[in-house]
Amino acid sequence: MSRLMLGRTLERICKAVLLLCLVHFLIMMILYFDVYSQRFDIFSRFNNGRGVNSSRGPHHYYYNFSRPNTTFASYLATADHLLPSTKPEANHTPPTPKPLPPCPEVPPGLVGRLLIEFSSQITLERVQRENPNVTEGGKYTPPDCRPKQKVAIIIPFRHRDNHLKYWLHYLHPVLRRQKIDYGIYIINQLGEDTFNRAKLLNVGYTEALKDAEHDCFIFSDIDLIPMDDRNLYHCYDQPRHFAIAMDKFGFRLPYAGYFGGVSGLSKKQFLKINGFPNEYWGWGGEDDDIYNRITLNGMKVSRPDVRIGRYRMIKHERDKHNEPNPQRFSKIQNTKNTMRKDGISSLMYRVVSVKKYPLYTNISVEIGKPPPRPLKG
Repeated sequence: MSRLMLGRTLERICKAVLLLCLVHFLIMMILYFDVYSQRFDIFSRFNNGRGVNSSRGPHHYYYNFSRPNTTFASYLATADHLLPSTKPEANHTPPTPKPLPPCPEVPPGLVGRLLIEFSSQITLERVQRENPNVTEGGKYTPPDCRPKQKVAIIIPFRHRDNHLKYWLHYLHPVLRRQKIDYGIYIINQLGEDTFNRAKLLNVGYTEALKDAEHDCFIFSDIDLIPMDDRNLYHCYDQPRHFAIAMDKFGFRLPYAGYFGGVSGLSKKQFLKINGFPNEYWGWGGEDDDIYNRITLNGMKVSRPDVRIGRYRMIKHERDKHNEPNPQRFSKIQNTKNTMRKDGISSLMYRVVSVKKYPLYTNISVEIGKPPPRPLKG
């Protein structure tokens, strides 16, 4: 009886061991096939990725751990591209550039007093080489700061090509150092009728606004070169007279109401005085009329320090058909009566051509003829 009980006990133990072995075998098979299926899925992804992304260049499935500073973590980071991402690819837009800072009130690159001479031969090709950042039409914008104003520099012109070369040679570098956003407009009076400086300046104001949204206007004679780059060519709270100390006047202001040579007005100031007079044919008087318009409209002329506002004039003979205007003195006395009807509001002219050269914009115009002078009785 005891042997029978012992045999049954051993039989049960053997069955239990066999059952455990069978369970163990099943578990091992399940784990084996699970791992195998995962490896198969990885290889299939590799193959799919190679087919889809073949245009991106060859994939490096082997990583060189012999390189300096190579770690397994760096391998994992590098190998991320082998597996397709479950996230949609983001649009890789370039980063938004940082806004430029405002240009300083006193640019750091100014040099102060300049040596101005007119004995050297100047060519436009040389000036262009010296100012590679000036763009077509004689325009320049500082690349490293944001100017407060957009300046149009307007020059009345006729038969002064040699003077133009010197003016461009000296002024482009000065304006760039001053961090001015500017364009240069040469207003060329066609024909040989009497010259009219102020009317050409009105034309320049009108045409410059057609070209760009200028808010500051500098009016300069072609034969005047500043001798100090601290004389900043932009507009101020009051109309600005820049050329206060010319060499031909002994570097002094000739009289208190003088406003000739080089001046500047903002768009608001210019419109407030109805621009410049159109009826000053010949030399003289128009700058005094402009001074009267400024004071009659409650504004004051601002000027730089006399040591900074120095100018050198290119010597030349008086132009033909620009003789002194014999009517200028009587016209100056009537500015109060004429400034509302004679100015930018009454301007008439015809543009013949507009040509943009590398260093300036040339606008050739016909502005008419002076009215016949009254006969002396």
